[in-house]
Amino acid sequence: MRFAKWQGLGNDYIIIEEGDLPGMPSPVQTSLLCDRHFGVGADGLLIHCRPTGSMEDAVARMRIFNPDGSEPEMCGNGIRMFARYLQERGIIGAGEVVVETLAGPIRPRVLDDGRVRVHMGVARLKSDAIDASAWEPIDEVVARDLVADGTSYRFTFVDVGNPHCVIPVDDVSAVAIEKIGPRIETHPIFPRRANVEFIQPESDGSITMRVWERGVGETQACGTGATAVGVAAVRLGLAASPVIVHLPGGTLEIEVADDLQVVKTGSAEAVFAGEFSRRMLDRLGWAEQE
Repeated sequence: MRFAKWQGLGNDYIIIEEGDLPGMPSPVQTSLLCDRHFGVGADGLLIHCRPTGSMEDAVARMRIFNPDGSEPEMCGNGIRMFARYLQERGIIGAGEVVVETLAGPIRPRVLDDGRVRVHMGVARLKSDAIDASAWEPIDEVVARDLVADGTSYRFTFVDVGNPHCVIPVDDVSAVAIEKIGPRIETHPIFPRRANVEFIQPESDGSITMRVWERGVGETQACGTGATAVGVAAVRLGLAASPVIVHLPGGTLEIEVADDLQVVKTGSAEAVFAGEFSRRMLDRLGWAEQE
């Protein structure tokens, strides 16, 4: 059974073909595969599936599994890796294509320089992924307060197919993200949990961010997180579109239209490809697939 390892700004994923699997991986199997000491090591899995037919013109379906076994709706870095993976396999060419995800149709296009430009759809500043009853009636959850671990945080909610809580701070490096990240991720106002981004506006109009990913922890980069940060920064007047977003692993460009249509551009690179050993397949319960 073969796999590919890809990374986008240091956010890394294992890509496996659905046809090679006896079934979708369990949480235990996913955790083992993502383990950096006993498995391949990754921030999650991407499974290349056949489209269901529910989304017109979709060339493929991308399923995502976090190391804890949870399945998020979308992965902004993952979609760039997935698009380049499909191109390397000869499944897509140079034009824009439709990929089916739990967040709906996502439209990536691999550019001549190897970067991937992705139409991420329309961002929402309120959705059923947040309990906004405390502030009703409102159309947007922008610059509101929540209390976590005894501290009040001014946040903006952005749904880009998955939920994000964006919090401006003076210095992102001073944030104890390992402590506060999981507290906000599981805050009662987020029924499906939330990704948490701390952002720092820079003098040149760009934004520096750190991210606590739902079901993962702090990562080097989060594509949907950067997308949400771009939307929040424009909405709050902290930056103008296109927004240059600096993450620990690199930089993404986020274009935000007046109607909150969002386009993200960034890199993705193959790291290596390989085969699982007999011992690994035994541990995964997949030995009969060898």
